[in-house]
Amino acid sequence: MAGIFWLYRLVKVICNVLSYWEIRQFYKKALKIQMDELCNFTWQEVQGRLIDLQREQPMCVQKRELSELDIYHRILRFKNYTVAMINKSLLPVRLRVPFFGDMIFLTQGLKYNFELILFWGPLSLFQNKWSLHPKYKRAANRQELAKQLGRIILLTGLVNLLLCPFVLVWQVLYAFFSYAEVIKREPGSLGARRWSLFGRLYLRHFNELDHELQGRLGRGYKPAAKYMNAFVSPLLAVLAKNVAFFSGSVLAVLIALTVYDEDVLTVQHILTAITVLGVVITITRSFIPDEHMVWCPEQLLQCVLAHIHYMPDHWKGNANKSETRDEMAQLFQYKAVFILEELLSPIITPFILIFHLRSKSLEIIDFFRNFTVDVAGVGDICSFAQMDIRRHGNPQWMSEGQTEASVYQQAENGKTELSLMHFTIKNPRWQPPQESSVFISHLKEKVHQDAQTGPSPHLLLSEAPLCTSLLSDESATAPDNLLASVLAHSGLPGRNRRFIPASSTASAAASVLASLSSSQQPHAGRSRSHTLLPSRQSHDDTMYCSDHTVGDR
Repeated sequence: MAGIFWLYRLVKVICNVLSYWEIRQFYKKALKIQMDELCNFTWQEVQGRLIDLQREQPMCVQKRELSELDIYHRILRFKNYTVAMINKSLLPVRLRVPFFGDMIFLTQGLKYNFELILFWGPLSLFQNKWSLHPKYKRAANRQELAKQLGRIILLTGLVNLLLCPFVLVWQVLYAFFSYAEVIKREPGSLGARRWSLFGRLYLRHFNELDHELQGRLGRGYKPAAKYMNAFVSPLLAVLAKNVAFFSGSVLAVLIALTVYDEDVLTVQHILTAITVLGVVITITRSFIPDEHMVWCPEQLLQCVLAHIHYMPDHWKGNANKSETRDEMAQLFQYKAVFILEELLSPIITPFILIFHLRSKSLEIIDFFRNFTVDVAGVGDICSFAQMDIRRHGNPQWMSEGQTEASVYQQAENGKTELSLMHFTIKNPRWQPPQESSVFISHLKEKVHQDAQTGPSPHLLLSEAPLCTSLLSDESATAPDNLLASVLAHSGLPGRNRRFIPASSTASAAASVLASLSSSQQPHAGRSRSHTLLPSRQSHDDTMYCSDHTVGDR
């Protein structure tokens, strides 16, 4: 089995090398970017060259010019579908586990099966990489298609069940080869946290590239870790202190004996005992809280929100509740939990496919029929990815009459609007449709007016402790930081109010946002950072307090 594992990895590496070679040739010959210069180019510069190339030497015959949104649609076609299905609660499956309550189970293996069934498998809904099969666009035979999809899911589940022993061995080997050395060197790494696969999809904007998402969640890692570490069990802390003391005492004696007489190391299992005691001490210390820590859960959660942009509305005012922490843990899980889920995935995945996903066949068929549009030069895409606020906007984010979306059609909790803001900031030269342009213009105008009646925007932003962190050298571009500040200090307005309420700091941040269209142009040089505000030294321990959160997420 190990030989097959290494053979598979070798074949995969060879295939990747061939694919990367083609990409390398395209960059060199078509985009005129040499490999030693590529690391100095921003994505906006590469994208600009691709758009210019389309004008000079059309690669897409159906459109004379490509827009930034067209490029994102091609890259993120299937990813946008997945994000939309999670936004509409079609995926993933929620399981009720005894003693643990509701749990969201989504692993790489389960995600692979989802994509195999829906996107690129031989029996998938797509007939090629850019086109949904025509029969799934017609409502007449939806029941028959749902039964057919149910049979495909059942077949996939049975195949997974049949291959379960082999895949399980594969997963164990993969985990051993990947983490054995790390655990030996850093036992405490199992207690570190990571953004879960579900969290990465749940928090992802429509039309957000991998590196954009990685940067945003990377900046939110420390605030999220501080929030999760703020929850301490006094009983567990006392127990951990005693276990650490006992283990440390025994370890100290063993080390002293080995220093006194090296022959002690020849005693059977003495090295094993020293290693195990070291691991136990490392693990138990992770449960002992910092004695200088101050309990400020609401402030910590606001710092997290500034980066992740989404959180359920019922978290507001309940940051100190264990229920909030448990839900946050589904987005930001222990690495040990991640490894355990991946090891259990071959066993659980077949049952999820057979008993849970199969019952959603009709909903999936309806989703792809109702939310698929054909864009010239791009192919079939998820309609949510168009960020059309009239079709998929949330009424809470706009005034009456600006959206025609029903509850079924609207993206949940302002995802369309936030995605539109994010995409506009990342691509300042993009020309949005009329409705979207009006929304952005009104937003800028509103907050600009509010900012004029308050203190200086630069002063407010520079004084905000969060802003010093956002404007650090490790942060991304300043416009993205401004969006984070707006989100961190803003709440969803009621139906009788327009856009964002008049929060002074939010208005200050967004008033600078109002000048983005003229101030943030693709830079002539190749610097990888953009600065609109004076940069300041970041302070990891700074926090701020706000009474508002972004709505129901």
